Amino acid sequence: MAKEIERKFLVKHAGWQTAAGPGATMRQGYLAAMDDRTIRIRLINGESARLTIKIGTGMLTRDEFEYEVPLADGEELIASAIGTVIAKTRYRVQGGTHVWEVDVFEEPYAGLIVAEVEMQTETDSLAMPDWIGEEVTDDRRYSNFALATQRDKLRPDLTLAPPAGSSAQKIT
Repeated sequence: MAKEIERKFLVKHAGWQTAAGPGATMRQGYLAAMDDRTIRIRLINGESARLTIKIGTGMLTRDEFEYEVPLADGEELIASAIGTVIAKTRYRVQGGTHVWEVDVFEEPYAGLIVAEVEMQTETDSLAMPDWIGEEVTDDRRYSNFALATQRDKLRPDLTLAPPAGSSAQKIT
């Protein structure tokens, strides 16, 4: 089985942008879910589609299986997504020995910026860039699944990245 070991953090400021590669626009939705598994479809740059199955109850380590699917199939599947289809742009940023993926969300989560980093082991040592803020790995409110399916319940409690020169704010 393929294991995904991933930590997730809020982003404090725009310092990541200077080292970011080109962004990839993504639309993703969830097709099915149970307490310990999800099935997601993701459209990337309107050019490709990936079906992902995640299994496990932990937020740090889960089994993950990803498959390329024809774009037309992906578009048809995303039309059947439960909840809200998430729109975001993902940027890859090299940070020490790891690559950070910075997700900049669009409406209804405009202002939410989250950085994820995949690791080889749960005990990998991470060099934390200064733009990395609070860790939210175990905070289910920041999981893409919760953002897509529990928006009304969770949205008021999410923290937005601050605009330049200001402090973090809550989404209202």
